[in-house]
Amino acid sequence: MSGMIERLPLWPTLPDLFGWVEGGLPGAHTAAGSHGIRIEEHIEGETYLLRAELPGIDPAKDVEITVTEGVLTLRAERSEKTEEKHRTEFRYGTFTRSVRLPAGAKGDEATAEYKDGVLTITVPVPEAKAGTRTIPVRHG
Repeated sequence: MSGMIERLPLWPTLPDLFGWVEGGLPGAHTAAGSHGIRIEEHIEGETYLLRAELPGIDPAKDVEITVTEGVLTLRAERSEKTEEKHRTEFRYGTFTRSVRLPAGAKGDEATAEYKDGVLTITVPVPEAKAGTRTIPVRHG
């Protein structure tokens, strides 16, 4: 045996389970009637970075980013129409994704930049001061 997984003839095909693991279950983190947005996120130093795939979007008019109670919500809308001699094709839809920001993140200081179809959102996350405080005890 070669160690490769082989599909048996007439074996039913399974959905792309690895895609579900990577992107979450279909419908998770998205609003009803909208499509998900593929993201990657991590903390680098004292900064939370979120990168979202949004090709073909005009960020000035089609993207909305909000932060409410520690949850960052990204909403984008696409409407594209292609006309050829004997054919017309259009693609449209609303895309949403919500993520919980790390504890202590300063959502009101978030910035966003769009380049080459990727939206990058940067949120400051100051390092928590792990100091010790002595509490005096009063005699009563």
